[in-house]
Amino acid sequence: MSESQVSPEDFVEILGGLREFIREAVIPLEREIAEKDEIPQSLRKQAMDLGLFGYAIDQEWGGIGLDVVQQAELGIELGYTSLAFRSMFGTNNGIAGQVIAGFGTETQKQQWLEGIASGDIVASFALTETGAGSNPGSMRTKAVKTADGWSISGEKRYITNAPIADVFMAFAKVTDETGKAKVEVFIVPSNLPGVTVGPHDKKMGQAGAWTADVHFDEVKVTDDALVGGQPGIGYKAAMTSLAKGRITIAALAVGQAQRVLDESLAYAAIAKQGDELIGNFQLVQAMLADMQVGVSAGRALVLDTARKYQSGEDTRIAPSVAKLYCTEMVGKVADLGVQVHGGAGYIREYPVEQIYRDVRLLRLYEGTSEIQQLIIGSNLMKQKLAEN
Repeated sequence: MSESQVSPEDFVEILGGLREFIREAVIPLEREIAEKDEIPQSLRKQAMDLGLFGYAIDQEWGGIGLDVVQQAELGIELGYTSLAFRSMFGTNNGIAGQVIAGFGTETQKQQWLEGIASGDIVASFALTETGAGSNPGSMRTKAVKTADGWSISGEKRYITNAPIADVFMAFAKVTDETGKAKVEVFIVPSNLPGVTVGPHDKKMGQAGAWTADVHFDEVKVTDDALVGGQPGIGYKAAMTSLAKGRITIAALAVGQAQRVLDESLAYAAIAKQGDELIGNFQLVQAMLADMQVGVSAGRALVLDTARKYQSGEDTRIAPSVAKLYCTEMVGKVADLGVQVHGGAGYIREYPVEQIYRDVRLLRLYEGTSEIQQLIIGSNLMKQKLAEN
């Protein structure tokens, strides 16, 4: 989907409604989400009612149908609160749902997308493995052709929403008749025999956003489980979904940075050192200024990247640039936020403490910062050499 199915006027209402919902319904529950390590069912139901499980899916399949720029703006708003909240429906809209939306057959779309868009089905993206986190070509999970389908065996790690997933986009290596191995992707319902999901991981941050190991032990699927209905689609589906997802991660980073800045400004306007507000100290103002610069630059970069992706001008380098800059930026902003708060910034009572831990993951998933550097650098060289 390249063109928006939502008018600018309607999008303004959607964005305003989401902003109000986040501040009135989600932010008050942030401590509860973090302490209980789960999203309240009432909040999940509200997210479903708002259509958040399908905001990036076409209206034809029951989604809202936002374009890439609108999705980026929505991502900035979603980043203003607990990242676990967005993670609950992030894979449906992003790396998992987009595999079917972008590469599935009409039958696959009809079977799965409506449930994914409504939130009745939770889709999960099963790509990462031990020793194959950033390089899908190194994966060990294999799919072997059988008389009536495929048999999938292997183990995936750190799979977002795995404990609550109804279906996995499972990536596996397939060896063709020439002996060449290629990455393919299969639609694997979580209730099939041979699918086992481990306990959810205990992480540094983002409590409430569950990840877990997923084991496939000779899981039998029919031929129609192969995404696209024919070999040769898997690697492209992975790379395309990840590239688009990087814009969302960058947008979330901007939202988190804005929240840190707002919290820091509010604290600096009431906390005193002696009889003087700390916000009147020039060194504190310098930190606030650096935070504002990062937020402003990140916001402009994300929206520019989304426009370039949507137009097709740059679907490869720009998303990596945005993710690299914005996720590194929010780490620095979060650190400054803790510094502005002083000792209070190290206490769980203050949002900047949680954000400091939560945003660290943004530099790791959907391609580490180092992988983004390699993508940017290698593609710049390819472009230059093509000119010669």
